[in-house]
Amino acid sequence: MSFPSDLEIAQSAEIKHIKTIAAKIGITEDDLQYYGKNKAKLPLDLIDEEKIKKAKLILVSAINPTPAGEGKTTVSIGLNEGLNKIGKKAVVVLREPSLGPVFGIKGGAAGGGYSQVIPMEDINLHFTGDFAAIEKANNLLAALIDNNLQNKVGNLGIDPRTIKWKRVMDMNDRALRQITIGLGGTLNGIPREDGFNITPASEVMAILCMSKDIDDLKLRLGNIFVGYTFDKKPIFARDLKAQGAMALLLKDAIKPNLVQTLEGNPAILHGGPFANIAQGTNTILATKMGLSLGDYVVTEAGFGADLGAEKFMDIKCGYGNLSPDAIVLVATIRALRHHGGAKKEEYNTASIERVSKGFGNLEKHIENCKKFGITPVVAINYFPADTDEEINYVQEQCAKHGVKAVVSYGFAKGGEGTKELAQTVCDVIESGVNHFKPLYDWSLSVEEKINTIATEIYGALDVEYSSKARTQLKQIKELGYDKLPICMAKTQKSLSDKETVVGRPTGFTINVREFEFAAGAGFIIPILGDMMRMPGLPAVPASEHMDIDNNGKISGLS
Repeated sequence: MSFPSDLEIAQSAEIKHIKTIAAKIGITEDDLQYYGKNKAKLPLDLIDEEKIKKAKLILVSAINPTPAGEGKTTVSIGLNEGLNKIGKKAVVVLREPSLGPVFGIKGGAAGGGYSQVIPMEDINLHFTGDFAAIEKANNLLAALIDNNLQNKVGNLGIDPRTIKWKRVMDMNDRALRQITIGLGGTLNGIPREDGFNITPASEVMAILCMSKDIDDLKLRLGNIFVGYTFDKKPIFARDLKAQGAMALLLKDAIKPNLVQTLEGNPAILHGGPFANIAQGTNTILATKMGLSLGDYVVTEAGFGADLGAEKFMDIKCGYGNLSPDAIVLVATIRALRHHGGAKKEEYNTASIERVSKGFGNLEKHIENCKKFGITPVVAINYFPADTDEEINYVQEQCAKHGVKAVVSYGFAKGGEGTKELAQTVCDVIESGVNHFKPLYDWSLSVEEKINTIATEIYGALDVEYSSKARTQLKQIKELGYDKLPICMAKTQKSLSDKETVVGRPTGFTINVREFEFAAGAGFIIPILGDMMRMPGLPAVPASEHMDIDNNGKISGLS
């Protein structure tokens, strides 16, 4: 009998009423804002700073992934199940999936196998409407900008050529990257060039993830940089009086979402920025909610540790006053084969030679974690094609770096398959060997901060800037944003800025093509290489295999 699909497993699970899940972590029925029987919003007054100080924060990251990903969400959920299995009061805190990857490559992003969060269909589709609210708030500001260009009353004199704000949509649609709007006559607005980003790349998403309450949300929304007037005066969202209405659209989206794992343990999902084009972590509020309700919190940072984990520790921890107690680095034997030169059709072909060659990628991520004062635990996310020889090799090499590598069987066995991983993580935390420290000081110059990330984390030799990037860098300094942290927009497939360069490259140069900055969210965005902020669909989108029948039963979503 073949192994059931993720969707089949999720649909066969006995899902409990969300009030039962809430009761496990001390939340009363009256505190829940219900979205049906299986989902609920959590009020912000449940966050308790004193409890946060006592709880343990575990960050799950990974090596540079193959196109399908290496299972960070699966391992995160499995680890949470394992922690609960060994008697710990644990909560997993994750990002919400974007419809772009769901209908593009992934086909779903709620974990896998027997390490999933449910209701899987709802989570992967519209969930509680957070992404829609972010989209509407973003596009309200876009509409207000073009309305101000059109009308004489209250006209701010914005130069259309300088407008930085783009519209967003939560779908992969490359045709919308660069468009012309306002055509068709004077009643339809001022013609100008514009474009769309995907919703997870919206600064509104980043702001939601950085905000500590409604007042902070409004302040950050008001600080969004729009463009310049014809006489070179900077214009912000607050000049358009946009922040109040934008916050109104986000009044429910700011509250974290409570769901459950397959084993009936609490899971909080909130926010969903991509780590290759944004900060790649869930909201500060969700993480603090988890730390207020559990003794152990497992959270995830997107893509490889060179992106999500670095941004988690250098941006999110700084703004949220957070400090991870442990890092779990997810690796798969198939990804090590990939980094050792295997082609896609060879990912499941055993090769100790390729694993040996590809280990350099994992080795670099281990070294990077130690730069933050944390010795990681490596989770080898098990696939049936893995051999004992390959697994033993990875464990032996990790041991040479003083790192424990544990096989995670969460996909096939749920919490039973992750108890060893859970205990190992607890042992590392209790040993007191980890002492978190950020990689760089925000007060350094922009160039110094970028150089630190490029050389220390990516392993680059040097950084080069295009003439456009140098002009924008001067603008950033003139606006007084040069003391903000750095949020690199880089391919997730490589430690370098070229996606085809796998393994552990050396002697390469990082190329900063241009800059964006998120004044409201509070970071500078160097865009490296060919990075795009609106993905396209693959040749065969995952959507082609999805359907729903007359009884409402969904198929193909996994």
